[in-house]
Amino acid sequence: MRTSEQIRAENALARVNDLNTEPDELRGLYRSYVDRLGPSIMMNGLGQALATELAAGSGSGARQRAHRRLYENIQGWLCRSDGNIYPDGADLLQAIMANDQSKFLLAQAEALAWLDWHKKFCRAELPETGGE
Repeated sequence: MRTSEQIRAENALARVNDLNTEPDELRGLYRSYVDRLGPSIMMNGLGQALATELAAGSGSGARQRAHRRLYENIQGWLCRSDGNIYPDGADLLQAIMANDQSKFLLAQAEALAWLDWHKKFCRAELPETGGE
């Protein structure tokens, strides 16, 4: 049986591999946004940090697409159907607002744990260019 850490790492790596077909500009921007999201969650809380990511992701430029992709990847992890934090949550921000504080704290901790793996894989696989 695989551990939670193995499942988390596998998903985090798969999301990085999904970026292989994207241009280097978007991949570099994505990497820089991943580096910043953990501290943003710690300072502002999960909901506010994700709302900021989602707002920055509206539009079609590389920057907007990178922000949106990061939001979608976190949402995909926390709202997956195999019994994670919000298994029925089609929209992460709605799920955060509709549930109690204990679920929110669990989701925040899980997002940070997933981001720890994701950041490592991004640093290993994605270009460092593109930071703002």
